[in-house]
Amino acid sequence: MKLSEIAEKTGATLIGDGSAEILRVSTIEQAGIGDLTFIANPRYNHFLESTQATAVILNKAIETSRLNLLVHPDPYYAFSVVLTLFYPKPGSHLKSGIAANAVIAPTAAIGANVHVGNFVEIGEGAVIGDGTKIMKGCTIGAGVMIGKDCLLHPNVTIYDGCLLGNHVAIHSGTVIGSDGFGYAIHDGIHHKILQVGIVRIEDNVEIGSNCSIDRAALNETVIGEGTKIDNLVQIAHNVKTGKRCIIVAQVGISGSTILGEYVTLAGQVGVVGHIEIGDRAIVIAQAGVPKSLEGGKIYAGSPAREFMEFKKTEAQIHRLPQRLEQLKKLEAEIAEIRIKLETTD
Repeated sequence: MKLSEIAEKTGATLIGDGSAEILRVSTIEQAGIGDLTFIANPRYNHFLESTQATAVILNKAIETSRLNLLVHPDPYYAFSVVLTLFYPKPGSHLKSGIAANAVIAPTAAIGANVHVGNFVEIGEGAVIGDGTKIMKGCTIGAGVMIGKDCLLHPNVTIYDGCLLGNHVAIHSGTVIGSDGFGYAIHDGIHHKILQVGIVRIEDNVEIGSNCSIDRAALNETVIGEGTKIDNLVQIAHNVKTGKRCIIVAQVGISGSTILGEYVTLAGQVGVVGHIEIGDRAIVIAQAGVPKSLEGGKIYAGSPAREFMEFKKTEAQIHRLPQRLEQLKKLEAEIAEIRIKLETTD
């Protein structure tokens, strides 16, 4: 594809030879002739001197006679567009049709142009929207409703009654609608509290592999529109996330917690139950959240606190050995002064 065509499709400003042929996309370290790469992080700028790429996507023009440039205010987004030009969309190879060894209940409703792979099981009363693709080994429970143009990768399990919107993607090994963790202790015995709610996943959600999203004890666990969930995430019963949240690997969210819109929980964040995290809050990796957080702020540490406070505390903690030595010296000096005062008396 010519560089000028890529510039047009990405909305980037072309500086250089628009007739240059782009054959591949690559990282800036490994790019060679015919490759297009990008820089979204300034720490990689030094590779501009050595890269052999034919063209680079940047957020601002630089002086160079060697490289062709595509200047875009958001290079990472532009690169995501480029990838769609060179690589097929996930699941695009799957043809519509139902595998002979799939098991579909008589009362299930299957839309047009649906792909149902080998060993898929679809329960009574389930509804599968037009254009949805269900890959091999998936289990779709009774009464499940799946919207249009969804993609379920192999071995996804959707428990009874759960609802998926349109354009939802779920990766292998994830379970939607498993029981919430609820027990009442009576006479020294743990008695299970039936989990009779559902999970509702709104449009344009993507969920990574080996996640577990529990059904509500009552009503709904909700994953808001446009939310993206990484691998190995646990979301407990009755949790509600707002629109377009980012939830990164190994996050655990306890029951009945509410996330606002555009909340980011970085890797291994742990959140207690029955709290609220406000719109556009960012919680940095490995933080522990024991109470509600205001929106629009960055938090870190365990217990989580505002980032600047966290940095100041951490700086002092790293100085503790030095401070301890200083304290010992001061104690020794005070002891000497006391001895002198006592001798003088």
